[in-house]
Amino acid sequence: MPDPETLFESRWLGLYRIGNWDFVRRPSSEACVGILAITPAREIILVEQFRIPVQRRVIEIPAGLVGDEPEFAGEDLADTARRELLEETGYRAGRMDSLIATPTSAGMSSEFTHLFHASDLVRETEGGGVAGEDITVHHVPLATLREWLSAQQAAGKLVDFKIHAALWLAGVEG
Repeated sequence: MPDPETLFESRWLGLYRIGNWDFVRRPSSEACVGILAITPAREIILVEQFRIPVQRRVIEIPAGLVGDEPEFAGEDLADTARRELLEETGYRAGRMDSLIATPTSAGMSSEFTHLFHASDLVRETEGGGVAGEDITVHHVPLATLREWLSAQQAAGKLVDFKIHAALWLAGVEG
């Protein structure tokens, strides 16, 4: 791959060009993780937060960037998934299984998303993220997930597709 031309770069995001194609990349991370976490009571653990680019609250699986801060540079993907799950939801996973590694948005970004399935969960804290994050944790029974997500959309929230992808990849049904 030829070296990209840098069009703009900040601490968190850069805009680059190769040939006639512009794309974004994170200067400090090429990957993110998303975590499917289901409690022994068959509840999926989802998070909700305001996302500035879409100017709306979004319902998502817990997720985070890989190695975006100096203290986490070189961190193993599964370890990042464990850390993000604990920070955002308060759950520690006894097991973290890889589901897929896939481009996040291949026409726009060089980032890869790594989806994991967390199991053997133990609740340690209330979650909610780290300083500066305003994360609401939801425990949704799998049996009513479709209806719950529809109600969230009707209330004006957005639903991230990774919820459905992770459930399908893990073979989880309601």
